[in-house]
Amino acid sequence: MTARRDLLSLFRSTSAATSLFFKDIGQGLLVVSHNTLALLGLALVAVLMTFFSQADLRHTLEGQTLGWLHARQEARAEAEGNTLFGSREPDAVNRATATDPKDLPRQQAAIAMWLSRRYKVAPEPISRLVQEAWAVGQKAHVEPTLILAIMAIESGFNPFAQSTVGAQGLMQVMTRVHDDKYEAFGGNFAAFDPITNLRVGVQILKECIQRAGSVEDGLRYYVGAANLPDDSGYASRVMAEHEQMKAVLGGRGLPAVQAKPIREAAVPAAPTVVAEERIALLH
Repeated sequence: MTARRDLLSLFRSTSAATSLFFKDIGQGLLVVSHNTLALLGLALVAVLMTFFSQADLRHTLEGQTLGWLHARQEARAEAEGNTLFGSREPDAVNRATATDPKDLPRQQAAIAMWLSRRYKVAPEPISRLVQEAWAVGQKAHVEPTLILAIMAIESGFNPFAQSTVGAQGLMQVMTRVHDDKYEAFGGNFAAFDPITNLRVGVQILKECIQRAGSVEDGLRYYVGAANLPDDSGYASRVMAEHEQMKAVLGGRGLPAVQAKPIREAAVPAAPTVVAEERIALLH
């Protein structure tokens, strides 16, 4: 019996010691965990404070995160066959030379629609050019329908047109001669911006009219035929187009028969001589 009691007492002591041991270990782990979580919390707070107090760092991290997300989206879109995803530009519409004809005054809208039918071009870009011709023409004291008539005859409203002698854009300006006029618009490539080409062309036209003393003779200067026997009908074609547009403004309906608006068709003879003449006169 004594041995049995001793064995039982030893077992109880061992169990109590073991329980105390594991209890101490658990409490120790709990304390360590609390301390670790506290340290992690403090570290997170420090990181957040640094992040929000450093604007450059914040923007850099945001940019990297957004870039990573965008790259993931782009890769997924390309895998699905959507090639437009990576090249989307929501602001691209701001580069378009276009205006809704409905936003124009009645007369301007009438001219825009007539030109659209006559030259088989979209009404929205034509409407923007009509709008600009009215604005620039008022400043330069040049009739807007004359400006539009020159564009019609010179390029057929093709902003990328180039003649065999180097005249470029809507109003076929000799870019290399008038590169100084393009400086205010960023350089010679602006010759292919429709609005810039229109503005530069009107300035040249105004100078030609002032020098010649009349619109018809100014047109001869503009095409570089002032000192030639004739301009091969250039001024007459421009004036005829100008009169047709004035008739449209007056409410007289005219058939929008497609015109033949190529400069070389107007002045087929000796294009090099014409170019040299124009350079000499307008430089």
